[in-house]
Amino acid sequence: MPQPELQQPVASSASNGWVMVLLMSAATALALAFGRFGYGVLLPAVRDDMGISNTLAGAIAGANAAAYLGGTLLMAWLAGHYRLLSILRAGIALVVLGLLGAALSASPQMLMLSLGVAGLGGALVWIPAPVIAADSVAAANRPLAVGLMSSGIGLGIAFVSTLGGNLRQSAGDGVWSQVYLILCAGGSIIVALILLVVRHWQSAPSGGGGIGGFSALQRMPGWLPLIVAYACFGFMYLLVLGFLTSRLEDDSGWSLADASLAFSVMGLSMIFGGPLFTSMAQRFGLALVLSLAFALWPVFTLMVLTGLKLPVLLACLGVGFLFSALPSLITLYVVEHTTTRDYGASVAAATLVFGLAQAVSPPIGGWIADVGGSFFAVFVLSAIVSVIGLMATLRLPRQTGRKTHKAE
Repeated sequence: MPQPELQQPVASSASNGWVMVLLMSAATALALAFGRFGYGVLLPAVRDDMGISNTLAGAIAGANAAAYLGGTLLMAWLAGHYRLLSILRAGIALVVLGLLGAALSASPQMLMLSLGVAGLGGALVWIPAPVIAADSVAAANRPLAVGLMSSGIGLGIAFVSTLGGNLRQSAGDGVWSQVYLILCAGGSIIVALILLVVRHWQSAPSGGGGIGGFSALQRMPGWLPLIVAYACFGFMYLLVLGFLTSRLEDDSGWSLADASLAFSVMGLSMIFGGPLFTSMAQRFGLALVLSLAFALWPVFTLMVLTGLKLPVLLACLGVGFLFSALPSLITLYVVEHTTTRDYGASVAAATLVFGLAQAVSPPIGGWIADVGGSFFAVFVLSAIVSVIGLMATLRLPRQTGRKTHKAE
């Protein structure tokens, strides 16, 4: 029998625990908002400044997602040999390095490589962060702690969108590299704070996750429909986040300022989506609320296609809520249905499937836009895939009570 995990005595250091939760939220903002989704905000500027096609611009995003996929494969092995906090520290360092490389990129190839490094680091941050946050607070507060991870991403996206929009208006498309430099500087501060403050009590890992972590994942009830739903989310969300600005500017004739506002609205709503939906899951059941989130996605996605300002802004509000809600709910499902020993490998395996879907989504979306001459079909495809995700979640075990995250 493996030895029990050493858990932090949260009751005697509640305020310290919430400080660590907020720093984990900042880590996810660095890894995903800065290192991954920020490119969706800057894609039109990068494309026009470098004079590249939508297909190549989408391939750059695909390289970022493919590296994230590689990181999940690596994570499955790392989680069995290294403590989660050590992995997260390596991840945030890689993200900052990738941001610096992006800021210095003079060619699409260099930018692709740099965002690949950031994507690799992102996987090493996203997988450990929720459980480190959950272990920092009392058991009753763990759903909120997990939900706040997506809040950090939303705040980060709103920051990138506002920063990128303002600088592009004043200095033109070529300013995208300066945006990455500013993000790198901000990320360095986050890294320093995490290294100084964050601690996590965990006994030495002993392996046991199996190839890619799937042996650990298969010990979790409902693992198959969950990873199908996770794959659908990985494919569908990048078609919207990656091409929203391009859709509004190119197809709907929106100004740069209005498109930036829409992305900012989406980012700000992400702050609240994770905590709101995880709280709903505690009351109504995790599987039911997860199905509801998938059911709402096509409604908001198709509203974007109207091109009308008010419906689009409302849709961006809804997409932001769901974007932060869905990964929070999926991660919470794994947190509550695995042991601490199985968590890292299980999430790595689930995220591997998610990463595969992410890797192919942007190039397919860019190719569809080039062939069709617009992003209309891209958003329709996102809506269709969300329906498939809904059908998968309907097969999850229905539980109204909460299963406490435990250690072996």
